Amino acid sequence: MANYNKVILIGNLTRDPQLTYLPSQTPVVEFGLAINHRWRGQDGQQRDETCFIDCRMFGKRGEVINQYVRKGQQLMVEGRLQLDTWEGKDGQRRIKHRVFVENFEFLGGGGGGQSQGGYQAPRQSAAPNRPAAPAGEPPYAEPEPPYEEPGEDIPF
Repeated sequence: MANYNKVILIGNLTRDPQLTYLPSQTPVVEFGLAINHRWRGQDGQQRDETCFIDCRMFGKRGEVINQYVRKGQQLMVEGRLQLDTWEGKDGQRRIKHRVFVENFEFLGGGGGGQSQGGYQAPRQSAAPNRPAAPAGEPPYAEPEPPYEEPGEDIPF
């Protein structure tokens, strides 16, 4: 049986990211996202529901989130869902879902940060055949792993 664990969320940060380092000096950033859902009930009343999700990202890109995103700003994350279980101080078993972020996108908006459209980085020269990033946008980076054009011998 095949398994697939992929989560894509767009929400606003509920708190400033918190950066720590593992003993191996690997950066780890943790932050919370609030995802809002709005619908109209059978009675015609508009209803709102907010889902709060904790997120964790490892590596250099986690440091980027820590540096450029603040509470209230909007972020798209892509990753995998994991269930954490632990025993609380009161002896009770605790359970929480967490998203382990593998990729993210700055979206701008949100009211909490100083910069509404993401971070303000100095403009960098563009790579060959690649436009420079617009003002207020992160510089373009090479895809990971490098993208390869499909050849003529596609097996399907």
